[in-house]
Amino acid sequence: MIKNIGHSFLHGKMNVILVYDINEERVQKVLKICRKYLNRVQNSVFEGEITEATLEKLKIELKKNINENEDSVIIYTFQVNWYSKREILGIEKGKEELIL
Repeated sequence: MIKNIGHSFLHGKMNVILVYDINEERVQKVLKICRKYLNRVQNSVFEGEITEATLEKLKIELKKNINENEDSVIIYTFQVNWYSKREILGIEKGKEELIL
């Protein structure tokens, strides 16, 4: 298997965008899990740079807390480049969560 070599991959990390549509009774738990690993940018959208091992931990936690017959989680991974442009129209959500 040939792997693409980019800046993030050389450092053992990948860029991730995660989006979800979760039943209301589980959404708070899933939100809390995603916040541990990624930065929230919209109500159900997260992004960040994590290692493959950390991504696997995130997926294991999510699988334990979702109902695969009702809920949906989509994870996009980018091992070479982050998106080429990010444009925000309106308010930028999730900014307040970046304060430590």
